[in-house]
Amino acid sequence: MISRIKGQVLRALPNKLEVWVSPGMALDCTIPISTYDSLMPVEGAQVELYTHLVFKETQQALFGFATEEEKELFLLLVNRVSGVGPSVAMAILSGMKVLDFKQAVSQNDIATISTIKGLGKKTAERIVVELKDKIKVAEIWQAQSEATSSADGNSILQDAQAALIALGLKSADAQKSVQKAFKNNPEATIDDLIRASLR
Repeated sequence: MISRIKGQVLRALPNKLEVWVSPGMALDCTIPISTYDSLMPVEGAQVELYTHLVFKETQQALFGFATEEEKELFLLLVNRVSGVGPSVAMAILSGMKVLDFKQAVSQNDIATISTIKGLGKKTAERIVVELKDKIKVAEIWQAQSEATSSADGNSILQDAQAALIALGLKSADAQKSVQKAFKNNPEATIDDLIRASLR
C-alpha cells in the first residue's frame, strides 16, 4: 500500500497533483482543495503527501492529503459511513476544515454539514448518525474540542495524551483521562497529567 509519497511537483491543479517520485516514475494524486490551499503547490516544488490507494473495478486511484488528520477523516468516512465513497469524502474535505467538520458532527449540526457542495440533508444526517452509532466518534471529537479550548492551544495536553498512548492506553481513553486531569489541575505539567491519568 502506498501510504506516503514525496517528490517534485510536475503539475498542480486544485484537485490533482502530479508528483515525480523517482527516476522514471510520476504519480497522479487526487487531492481535496484543503490540501491544495495548505500546500500551495507550484511546479518544481517539493511536496510530501499522506496517501491512500483505492482499487476500483477498472482502475486504481491514489488520493493525497497534506495532513494525517485529513487522511484519517477520509478513511473514516469511506469505511464507516454507508453510501459515502471517495468522491463524497473528498467533497467534504474540500468543503470544510477537518476541525470544523468534527465539531459539526459532535454537535449534531446537520444544517452546517449539508451546506457542503454535493451533500444533501439526508447524507448529512446519515454521516452524523452512523459515525455516532458505529464508533462513538462524535463523543471523542467533542472531548478533543473541549480539551483544546480549555488549554487555549497549549500542546501539553497533546503531549501527555501521546505519552499515554505510547504506554498502551487506547486513544479515546487517553483523551478522556488527560482532559479530566487537566480540569482538576489547569496548572499541571505534562508529568502531572500523565501521573494523574494513570491513577
